[in-house]
Amino acid sequence: MSLQQTLQDQVKQAVLASFDVSIDTVEFQATRKEFAGDITVVIFPMLRYIKGNPLQIGETIGNYLVEHVDEVKAFNVVKGFLNVEISDGYYMNFFKGIKKDSNYGFVVPSPEDKAIMVEYSSPNTNKPLHLGHIRNNLLGYSVAEILKASGKKVYKTQIINDRGIHICKSMLAWEKFGNGETPETSGLKGDKLVGNYYVKFDQEYKKEIETLVAGGKTEEEAKKEAPLLLEAQDMLRKWESGDEETVTLWKTMNGWVYDGFAETYTNMGVDFDTLYYESNTYLLGKEFVAEGLKSGVFFKEGDGSVWCDLTEEGLDKKIVQRADGTAVYMTQDIGTAIQRIKDFPDVGGMVYTVGNEQDYHFQVLFIILKKLGFEWAKNLYHLSYGMVDLPSGKMKSREGTVVDADDLIDEMASTAEEISEELGKLDGYTEDEKKALYKTIGLGALKYYILKVDPKKRILFDPKESIDFQGNTGPFIQYTYARIQAILRKADFDYSKDLTASEITLHEKEKSLLKQLELFPEVIQNAAAQHSPALIANYTYDLVKEFNSFYQNVSILGADNEDEKIFRVQLSQQVANTIKNAFSVLGIQVPERM
Repeated sequence: MSLQQTLQDQVKQAVLASFDVSIDTVEFQATRKEFAGDITVVIFPMLRYIKGNPLQIGETIGNYLVEHVDEVKAFNVVKGFLNVEISDGYYMNFFKGIKKDSNYGFVVPSPEDKAIMVEYSSPNTNKPLHLGHIRNNLLGYSVAEILKASGKKVYKTQIINDRGIHICKSMLAWEKFGNGETPETSGLKGDKLVGNYYVKFDQEYKKEIETLVAGGKTEEEAKKEAPLLLEAQDMLRKWESGDEETVTLWKTMNGWVYDGFAETYTNMGVDFDTLYYESNTYLLGKEFVAEGLKSGVFFKEGDGSVWCDLTEEGLDKKIVQRADGTAVYMTQDIGTAIQRIKDFPDVGGMVYTVGNEQDYHFQVLFIILKKLGFEWAKNLYHLSYGMVDLPSGKMKSREGTVVDADDLIDEMASTAEEISEELGKLDGYTEDEKKALYKTIGLGALKYYILKVDPKKRILFDPKESIDFQGNTGPFIQYTYARIQAILRKADFDYSKDLTASEITLHEKEKSLLKQLELFPEVIQNAAAQHSPALIANYTYDLVKEFNSFYQNVSILGADNEDEKIFRVQLSQQVANTIKNAFSVLGIQVPERM
């Protein structure tokens, strides 16, 4: 039982014994720094049940706790707040229980629990990954790791959007303007090469629109009648009917893109357990559209298109299949969800990491899957996140103004190199060691800057600002971890001794650090429940601030006696271990030296 649970039960007993009143809940908060105490019981909510002076009520409960709870050594009451002081023995016992646990804070999954499938990345195969994909990947990967750490079995997956008109646009542009260019002949990563032709299509398409408008067409007419668009639409129809030449080109160009994606994912430090392809799952979606028509979940309009009426749910009507029988995104997503449960029967829920511009789409998808009778549909969650902006403004894929993921990762490493060289702290490093460290710092800065923000909020990303060795940044936390490793290297004595409360009198800075460490398992569980890596990131920053305050106020290797020295080194080591564990679920590495 946790200390807070023990205190809650004993406060209820105190109220019952002293005032003959039962209360349902007890409100706690952290004790304010200007008062003595470790945890505060808020008396004011009890005044609904107990008549009297809050000060006297607090005194009565405080005396009861000192008498009945071994861990409570003293108390004070300030107005309506009962500040409870916890014994050093409690914190030393807590520390003894965690100091040899390298997986402190993590829970082992139970074999009988249902698994969760987390989807992220889910790119289109007509362009390389960009800054928006970076936030998506970092969020999805981190949420999967946090859920795993909280005790859930997790599968990481993505749906690759490898079909549709946008894919045909790249294919058609390459066919018309590519002159047989390949990644090998051009020296470009495959995803970048294909992305260039997506941009090329848009450029040529706009020229055709201008020509048609000059010839008397309205802009709307010109957009629909431009020959390039009509050819792309024809290519899509050929692909869906299995035309051999079109399918061969599609496989070739998608293959180039997959090779490029794989390289980016490796550089980003994310991975997947399984992959799904829209070209496979949309057909299963069409099967269930047919089933839904029979059961009355869907209805057919006069033109042959199929719809779902969601007006009773406060929404509108949603198309699930076009009049010409071709699939829409909703068709594909229905099929993908169903296929995943077929493939992994132990999955009981799914998390979709997709930007907030798709909020309505997922609201509709989840309702449709419930209407189709799938029990697991009640455990679907849309991890909706805000866009990432740059100081230079909004990105547009068609116009080629996106920030390429690979370029940004390289830029982060270069910025880390500039700043590290200025600080001059890398004496004795080989060039390879420096290069690896710059990447660790740069990627850590990027990931932390993005993950420390609540997923729902929009981000203005400034690469320079993210690589700062002071403040709430990844490099600041990495530097603290490296500082602790330096302390451990200097500790040229055996610090493995088990210490008891009688051997150590805790300094206030040591106790503050222990209290922060004690929060970690709860933070993991809260972050999993809220699907929010920001809780882990900001907890880690608070832990690092507590450690640095401890480091500045308490001598570690120069402690007054051997037991104090041993304890402070052990405490530092546990802080480093917790930083490493916290950063691992954020997908961030910690360097041994900086």
